[in-house]
This record gives sequence, structure tokens and C-alpha cells, in this order.
Amino acid sequence: MTTPSTSLQKACRLLRALSDARNSRLTDLANAAGVDKASALRLLETLVAEGMVQRDPATKAFMPGPEWLTLHATTVQRTDLRPLVRPALIRLANAFQDSAILSVPSGCESVCIELRLGTFPIRANYLEIGSRRPLGIGAGSLALLAALPDAEVEAVLDGIAPAMRRYPRFSRPMLLGHIQATRERGYAVLLDVVVERMGGIAIALPGPDGRPLGAISIAALNERITDREAAMARALRREADAIQQNWRPRTSATPDTERERPATRPRAREEA
Repeated sequence: MTTPSTSLQKACRLLRALSDARNSRLTDLANAAGVDKASALRLLETLVAEGMVQRDPATKAFMPGPEWLTLHATTVQRTDLRPLVRPALIRLANAFQDSAILSVPSGCESVCIELRLGTFPIRANYLEIGSRRPLGIGAGSLALLAALPDAEVEAVLDGIAPAMRRYPRFSRPMLLGHIQATRERGYAVLLDVVVERMGGIAIALPGPDGRPLGAISIAALNERITDREAAMARALRREADAIQQNWRPRTSATPDTERERPATRPRAREEA
């Protein structure tokens, strides 16, 4: 019999798996979460009863439930980067005619939370909103990983080792080399390693404390990146700097509390 903590961990893994739209069937969810089908079904039925998950009676597909959506809406109100970053993605997609992406860290993974498609007919269609990858797999994901302290990088690489078996072109020494190159350049580039003939260029978005809140990237054919790498890097840096200047961490402080600390606000914006 599993302990409550183990069951809770499995339920959390199932919810994470459900955030990817490709995982809606019981088999897909169980495989993605690393949970056997019998346990996955039992836990999902509990989550359905609690309103965190709902199941289509006709197709039997699972999807987020009303309670999860309420929780998500509360989280979005406090921490959502998308309204701040969306104009930058639109400008990048318009300027280069390729897909512009916002990724955020989630544990040892990166998650695509916003996507703007370009007009160039050959598109990087392997990512969609909700897609997850181990940190380091993909340009935006690599930018997030490279922005972490060395000790955390090593811990992440240990944690994603099993998942990296799905990406035969990647290895730990290779990722360490790309991390070093990303730090030296100030932006990440990955070509022809996640998807053949496709690549990406990305830059991390540090928060006020220096930790990466997200990364913006452009995904395109390899040659469309190599031919325009310098211009893309300048555009990404310009957008990242503007986002940092406009970043306002949302807190629960009252207006009176804010008035008591007038000197700290300009300083926080300069550090951002």
C-alpha cells in the first residue's frame, strides 16, 4: 500500500502531465507521469471527484477541471509573464517571420506558455503551448538552464538523466559545453540537435533576484538562424532588456505598506 506522500507525488505528476495537451488518454497520462495505469486511474478519479480534473463521458479523455482552472486563474493574476512578454513575441515573429516562444521553468523542465507563429511557410511546429522538455533540451530551455548557478545545473543534469534517453543527440558533456558557450555569448543557440534541420536562438529573462523567470526564443530552420544570428541576438537582447525594465513583481502589499517604502521601488527597477 502506498503512503499518502507517495500518492500525492503521483497525483502531482499526473497533473503536470495533463498540462500538456497531447496527454489526455489514461495510457498517455500514466506513461508521462511514470505511474502504472491502475494507480493513475484511481488517482485521476479522485481528482475528478475533487474538481481538479474532468473526464469527457463520450471520449473518456481527461482535461483540467474547474477547481484547477480557478487555481490557475489565481496564479496567473499574480505571476503571469505572458501579458508583459506577448508584445515582444509579436515583434520578433513579425521581424523574422519565424516562431517566437516564451518558456518558463518548472522544476527540471521548461514549459512553453506562449507562442507566436511567423509567416515563413516552414515552421517549427514541434512545440505548442503546454509542451514540456527537460531543461537544456531546446534553445529556450538551454537559456534557462545556463542562467542557473553551477550547483543547480549539476543537480538538474542528474535529475534529467533518465529523460535524456529520449534525445540521443544530447549528452551531459555536450550540454555542459553549450551552457558554457551560452554564458560567454549571452544567448543560447541550438541547431540540428532536437529536430533535424531545425534550431533555435534564445535569451533568459532574469527576475529581480537574478533567477530566470522565463526565456524568449526564435525557432526556425538552421540556415535561417545562422544567416541572421547576429540580428536575432540583438533583437532578443533588446526585447529582454525592455521586459526587465517593465518588470513589476506583484505582491500582496497594501497601499499603506507601499507608501512606507518609496525608496525601494526605483532601486528594484534598476536591479531588474
